[in-house]
Amino acid sequence: MAEADPPARTISLGTGVAAVEAAAWDALAGGFNPFVGHDFLSLLEESGSVGPGTGWQAAPLLIEDAAGTLVAAAPAYLKSHSQGEYVFDHAWADAWERAGGAYYPKLQIAAPFTPVPGPRLLAQNEDDARLLIRAAEAVVRQNELSSAHATFVAPEQMPLFEAAGWLVRRDVQFHFANRGYASFDDFLATLTSAKRKQLRKERARAVQGLRIEEVTGGAIEPAHWDAMWAFYQDTGARKWGHPYLTRAAFDLMGARMADRIILVFAYAGEEPIAGAMHFLGADTLYGRYWGCLSDIPYLHFELCYYRAIDIAIARGLSRVEAGAQGGHKLARGYGPVATWSAHFIADPGFRRAVSDFLERERAAEEQELEWLEGHMPFRRKD
Repeated sequence: MAEADPPARTISLGTGVAAVEAAAWDALAGGFNPFVGHDFLSLLEESGSVGPGTGWQAAPLLIEDAAGTLVAAAPAYLKSHSQGEYVFDHAWADAWERAGGAYYPKLQIAAPFTPVPGPRLLAQNEDDARLLIRAAEAVVRQNELSSAHATFVAPEQMPLFEAAGWLVRRDVQFHFANRGYASFDDFLATLTSAKRKQLRKERARAVQGLRIEEVTGGAIEPAHWDAMWAFYQDTGARKWGHPYLTRAAFDLMGARMADRIILVFAYAGEEPIAGAMHFLGADTLYGRYWGCLSDIPYLHFELCYYRAIDIAIARGLSRVEAGAQGGHKLARGYGPVATWSAHFIADPGFRRAVSDFLERERAAEEQELEWLEGHMPFRRKD
């Protein structure tokens, strides 16, 4: 029996996610992770958070069938720097440019400014997902780019990149796993006595003299967004030099995603002095932005970590992902979890050098992950 010809496909490089029909994009994204949904990615473009002058030029990979129906897509960007990615390749860029090459622009498959693992190949079958990978490689070769990078890739999609020969990099984040806890005290009961006392002390100290308020959906008012923007600006200026998101992005989040956002504020009297923004996924709470106008011990832990655990338990969510890095989360019940990225390097010599670097880095990462797993604050089972 003759083998059937593969279905006809048309591959293109889009001008932005906002130009793609929302229903078609979201049918592929699946709705489980808000950061690959049409609402989030398009509002970044419409708010000017990505686009001209930002170093992020939206260039989604799009695949349509013979009828013109979108069957696969990947959020992709042409990057002129390595900021806002949280998978650091600055040393690669420096080495390549010292060797006389041009590392930028590069192709980045990612959710901008968002170190949250999730699907990067939005497709209904593996054949079309593989085609997206080949499309990314073609963009690199045809435009003489140095490389393509897919960052914070969902673990189940990594075998597709590995089979295509992309280089694999592993990093570590700290996530809270909800093991069916009925309350925060139920979670505390699983910790060692010393850690249990420490967390109770931190929570009490953090909120002393303050009022904590959670708002979501239609209860979020313009004044809440004003306060959250002020907090975000303060943190962004200290951590990155300038905030990645524009003020308009916050307004659009409120207009389009308020039901998937929970803001947690700390008030001293009538004025909010600190706030944290969390996003709701299908089974995960994602901690994203935080800021504080006063230096209050443990308030960061309370709004970003402990309240997030409260929310996850109350809503029956499976886990909390509280952002990149942060070994201090370990003592607060957030366990180490591997995160993954995949890298296509066009030049054979440069690829070998990066591969050698990753092999050395991987050995150190394995030792670190083993150490972290052995230092969780939970009571030992008899």
